[in-house]
Amino acid sequence: MDAKFLPGNRLTLLNSGAEYFPALITAINEARRQVHLESYIFEDDATGRAVAAAMANAARRGVTVRVLVDGFGAREFADRLQPGLVAAGVQAMIYRPDIARFHLRRHRLRRLHRKLVVIDGEIAFVGGINIIDDLNSPHQLPPRYDYAVRVEGPLLAPIQLALHRLWELVLWAKLNRRYRLSKISYKEPEPRGHQTAAFLVRDNIRHRRDIEEAYLQAIAAAEDDIILANAYFLPGRRFRRALQDAVKRGVQVVIVLQGRVEYRLLHYATQALYGKLLGAGIRIFEYQRSFLHAKVAVIDRHWATVGSSNIDPFSLLLAREANVVMRDEKFASELRHSLCQAMRNGAHELPVDSWKRLPWHSRLLRWGSYNLVRTLMGITGYGGKR
Repeated sequence: MDAKFLPGNRLTLLNSGAEYFPALITAINEARRQVHLESYIFEDDATGRAVAAAMANAARRGVTVRVLVDGFGAREFADRLQPGLVAAGVQAMIYRPDIARFHLRRHRLRRLHRKLVVIDGEIAFVGGINIIDDLNSPHQLPPRYDYAVRVEGPLLAPIQLALHRLWELVLWAKLNRRYRLSKISYKEPEPRGHQTAAFLVRDNIRHRRDIEEAYLQAIAAAEDDIILANAYFLPGRRFRRALQDAVKRGVQVVIVLQGRVEYRLLHYATQALYGKLLGAGIRIFEYQRSFLHAKVAVIDRHWATVGSSNIDPFSLLLAREANVVMRDEKFASELRHSLCQAMRNGAHELPVDSWKRLPWHSRLLRWGSYNLVRTLMGITGYGGKR
């Protein structure tokens, strides 16, 4: 695993859009030199327009502003938001815009799922929150539940480098010289706090398994408890076996999953695993107060991660992802407290025999969904025993 833990950071946990977007827009409004943003989704709603307006205003006052969005997640960006941003002087590009609904070619499934922002080389935001209003979901009253982290300190260097490398890669693919980066003299960010963290990415070249391996190493070292919260949870055998082995060592393992149905195939495929997970002693909570979009974990009250990567084939085998991993008791305790509060106020724990209570046709539907997902991954050339 290519993880370099850097001390001297100040890390601020941001819970959902209510905390994230005010912090993001304030930082953009105060930018002096550069704003660089990546997002899977950049929606034309109240939140998206507010972020776009802040970026356009920054460009008009001479700040270099770059935005890169995914061609599938932000399908309407090119028509609705990009023209106004470009007119204001923002450099805007789309990652893999070639969408074909009925073609399962593997390169079309390799999406930009990262959510990253760097401002002036001094502030970064990393997490799972797209540029979309928390209430922009069907039949939903409470806001979408998710996390991001505001980063200051030496960890800015690898985050900024990751943004620049992908920007240059997309420029090369598009033969675009207009938005080329000028030669940057990287100045080592100064310490801003006392927290130690690493920045991990997942891509299809050098860092194919960095995020997954970070999870597996932390789970293997766990002594007391593990809390995972994931919007989409469909782990391979190694990951499931690691959690089961932790339970056998006496570790309490808790998984917080999506209780509302957002994407039926993945939802039912995940539920096909409930019987074995519950039977192994793993506790499962389904969050039902709103849509769960979080991709976080806390282990032994001193290890934590916040990022864009789910524990599913899309994130672990296909998409570009980014997570921050912290070795810090203060941050881990804060995230753990937030997750426990969410479980108390918005989730319910599944009984150990809940799988057996389902009628046979419901169990068949869920196993069928699971096998269909595995088949689709096989067709595209991914999957296997992982």
